[in-house]
Amino acid sequence: MTPGDNGPSTPEDDDPFGYLYADGQANGAQPPSGGGGYGYPGSVNRVRAVGQRQYGQAQTAAYGQVPQQAPTAPQQGAYGRPNAHYAAPETLPGGAQPPRQAGQGAGGGGRRGPNTKGLLIGAVAVVAAVVIGIGVAMIGDKPDHKGGDKAGGVTPTAPQSARSSPSASSSVAPDGRLPKIDAKALLLGGGATTASSVKGAQADGGVYVTNFNNAGASVTWTVNGIPDAGKYSLYVGYGVPGKDGTATLTVNGTPSTTPVKLSNFAHGPAGDYQKGWTRTYNWIQLNKGTNTLKVSCEQGNQCDANLDQLWLVKGWVH
Repeated sequence: MTPGDNGPSTPEDDDPFGYLYADGQANGAQPPSGGGGYGYPGSVNRVRAVGQRQYGQAQTAAYGQVPQQAPTAPQQGAYGRPNAHYAAPETLPGGAQPPRQAGQGAGGGGRRGPNTKGLLIGAVAVVAAVVIGIGVAMIGDKPDHKGGDKAGGVTPTAPQSARSSPSASSSVAPDGRLPKIDAKALLLGGGATTASSVKGAQADGGVYVTNFNNAGASVTWTVNGIPDAGKYSLYVGYGVPGKDGTATLTVNGTPSTTPVKLSNFAHGPAGDYQKGWTRTYNWIQLNKGTNTLKVSCEQGNQCDANLDQLWLVKGWVH
């Protein structure tokens, strides 16, 4: 070995592809041939056929021990059979099982088709909902004909201007309560008028009928819907200036023989209408249905009083 010469090449200097280069060819690199190595001459590279390499040697057993055989190379399985060393875990006995596909039965059956039964039920539910919605809409749009062609049925609502005008008619309430009427809703006649300057009237807004102390002055009330013919009591709310008065009651066109007593039951001082508010009543007979009641100032009456309300009570009461 001379300076600069490291002697024969070492394994790490071998270039298996040296024959591809000019300097490698100059140094004797050869391409691989039949069962031998390739590269430079004297290369330590050795090519062996598949399955010939040994992975260990049998170890010498101690005295009294059975020698252990070195593991042999895995055998190539037959065509179509997986090699046990490289088989997937799920193919080995007791190995992991592959994930079950959705819709696959516990017995490993084939994949199930779509849930047509559930789809059918959903479609039927949608159709039923649409049919119900259409039915509700048709019912809501159906006009209500209840009582529309019968007397006493539903009538068109009067305009606001018509409703605001006084009305001399009242009806029995649906629960059977008999009606009450305020002075401003009564039909006035003979010069009777309304006012509200005297305090203490029970009518709405403190309105009462005044200028009643004139012959022919009157208030008329038409009552509808009396449920039964029979005995009733007519109450009159009024105020007098500390003195007694009277008026005439007419029921369905027939004057009563008993006057309306407008007495000073409140014991108010003379000339004080505000302290003279009180009430009185008359026993009357009414017909079933509609009745007309009239309180008037006739010849022979002393009618110096203000009237604020009229109302009915069933039976002859005190």
